Order: sequence, then structure tokens, then C-alpha cells
Amino acid sequence: MDFRTACEETKTGICLLQDGNQEPFKVRLHLAKDILIIQEQDVICVSGEPFYSGGGAEHNIPVVISKISKEQRAELSGLLFIGDAILQINGINVRKCRHEEVVQVLRNAGEEVTLTVSFLKRAPAFLKLPLNEDCACAPSDQSSGTSSPLCDSGLHLNYHPNNTDTLSCSSWPTSPGLRWEKRWCDLRLIPLLHSRLSQYVPGTDLSRQNAFQVIAVDGVCSGIIQCLSAEESVDWLQAIAMNISNLTKHNIKKINRNFPVNQQIVYMGWCEAREQDPLQDRVYSPTFLALRGSCLYKFPAPPVTTWDWTRAEKTFSVYEIMCKILKDSDLLDRRKHCFTVQSESGEDLYFSVELECDLAQWERAFQTATFLEVERIQCKTYACVLESHLMGLTIDFSTGFICFDAATKVMCSDGL
Repeated sequence: MDFRTACEETKTGICLLQDGNQEPFKVRLHLAKDILIIQEQDVICVSGEPFYSGGGAEHNIPVVISKISKEQRAELSGLLFIGDAILQINGINVRKCRHEEVVQVLRNAGEEVTLTVSFLKRAPAFLKLPLNEDCACAPSDQSSGTSSPLCDSGLHLNYHPNNTDTLSCSSWPTSPGLRWEKRWCDLRLIPLLHSRLSQYVPGTDLSRQNAFQVIAVDGVCSGIIQCLSAEESVDWLQAIAMNISNLTKHNIKKINRNFPVNQQIVYMGWCEAREQDPLQDRVYSPTFLALRGSCLYKFPAPPVTTWDWTRAEKTFSVYEIMCKILKDSDLLDRRKHCFTVQSESGEDLYFSVELECDLAQWERAFQTATFLEVERIQCKTYACVLESHLMGLTIDFSTGFICFDAATKVMCSDGL
């Protein structure tokens, strides 16, 4: 299902997520104006004990916390998280205990409980909810207020391939105070301001098929988001890129309030810089470019403070560099949407952006920055040598070129 505003600020849909070495699993993406939310479907306890845990030695894993109730001690401490495996309770090792044994230890633990936990990055499949699977058991008695989490979720322990337990849905412990629901739970939140997209295998020109990543400015990565078709992948990329662009423009407006007119930011954004050393393992590296006032800045990360602007990796005067948008025949590898920047010293820098709209945005911004700077300075004089004489060359953007003797200030004749 897909919901959008006129500016495509909101979009929701189902994709696959490849996270580390785990098998791809279904997730729901929700794109908002300033954040990308990645959710997975789970069965959670919405009322009952402060926290509910599943698993146990009978399933060859420690007991795992799958629910933390709001405003309870476990939640208020800020130290427990869904997915934490319980290893010790008040110093008692329970990592190899059965689920009911752990529950009993907790009940006898007293008012103050000290837990030793370890986060399980990906909970076992049988603790998670299949997206489209109905329980074959008889439905639970909804009128009584009791329910079995296994029946309600469609999960069956004896159906799990690694499970030899004969525990059935009907034998799962129930309580009148417990209520279970299928819900989409937040798995990862990616703030979009200064985030970057990547369709390519990091450092290479190898494009993933119908897949991409979103990397937040603090380095948090979405994982590899796999779409069902090329059209769907492009649709997601364009929608995310648009929201990132809109946030960047709004941020530029706020920052420009602190800069004088001749130091205004025209452009900020991520790209990938091609390494000049062909022996590098990484052919491409993420780079943040900014056009501000008379300069093009190259940063390893977005500038946040005024001091950051003084620590750019490289700085170029926009009126002394040349930008070229590359055609397909000029590309050096399989990366598309590339451009080069040639500095006054002859240094060539090669950049790649993700989408055609990113390339068009860069080209417009560079032209605007160059025009504004030319309009501001009007003319520029350079020292040069002509027939062993030190000369001056003035480029006047209104009248043209003027060449003169540096010592006498006498202008050269038209023939020179």
C-alpha cells in the first residue's frame, strides 16, 4: 500500500531487508518528511506483566525479552531492550534454563532484580510473526479476554524445523491479564537530514539489482533494502532523495541567516569521489560537497558548526575551476551520473551521484554559484609571462581581456 502527499513526503510499502549475514526478511518501510522508519512484524503482549520473554533452552537459545511495558521499571531504567537475551538473574546463570524455569526464577527474585543481558541482533524465526499465515488451531476465546500468543499469531513451536518439542498451541500458558496482538514494530529509524543513498556495493562501481541502502549522518545504516522490481526501487530512491533534498534546502536557509550575502550556501550534498590511486581497495569514497560564496568545499562529513567550514579537505575558487557533466562515452566505469571538476592547478576530481536528478541539481547549483561570484567580483587580474616579460592579464567580465606590462602598466597592442 502506498500513501503520498503532493510532494511525495509520505510513502509506505513492503520490501525485503538484508541485515548483515542474516537471510532477507520482510519489513515495512515508512517514509516521512524527515525520517525513514523500518519496521518488522511481531507478536507483542499489549497488557500484562512488565515484560514478556520467549525462547529458552528447549529452543536452544536463551530466554529473549520481546515486550517491555510502558512506565514500568524495566522501561523506565532505559537499560533493557526488546531482543535482549537474559543470561543471569541476580547472579544466577539462566542462559541454559528452560523458559518456565526462568519465569520461576524471576518470580522468586524479590523486589530488586539484577539482570545480565546480551542483545540478540536477530531473534529466531519462531519468535517472530509470519506476514501471511493463519493459525490452524481453534480460535481463542476472545470474549473471555484470554488468548494464546501462539494461536493468535499463527506461530507453532512444533512447526519450527529446529524444534523437537511437542508443545502445542493449547498448552501454552495463558493468563486472563495477558493480551497479544500482531503489530508492526520499529526496527530502525533513519533521520534523513544529511543522510545519503547508495545503490552500489561500498567502494565499487558494482550496482545492486533493485536494492539500496540509506546511511544516516551518524553512520547508522538501514541495511540492504531489496525491492521487488526495478520500478519500485527507483520509486523509493526518488522519494527518499526528494525528502533529503527538501530537508537540505530548508537547512541551508537556516544556516544562511548567519552568513553575509557574499558567503551564502548555494548547494550541499553527498556524492562519491573516485580515488586517484588505482591500487586502492576502495575505488570510491563518500564525500560531502558544498558551494558557499566563492568556494567549492570538499568535506569528509557535513559541516555543522562555523568552525567546520575551516576544516575542509579541499577548497577551490568557483571561478577558477571547470565542471564537466560526463556523457556515457566519457565514463570511466559502470557508475552513471558522473561529473569532473578541474582545478586551476590542473587537478582532476571525478565524482559520482546516485540519480539523474542529483546530477541536474549539482549542475544548476554550480552554474548559479559561478554566476553570483562573477557578478560580485566583476574582474580578476592574473600574473603571466609573455615572451619572457612579466605581464598582467585582467579578465573583465563586462569588457573582455586586457593584457599589460607588469612594470610600466602599458597595455599591449591588439597584435599581442
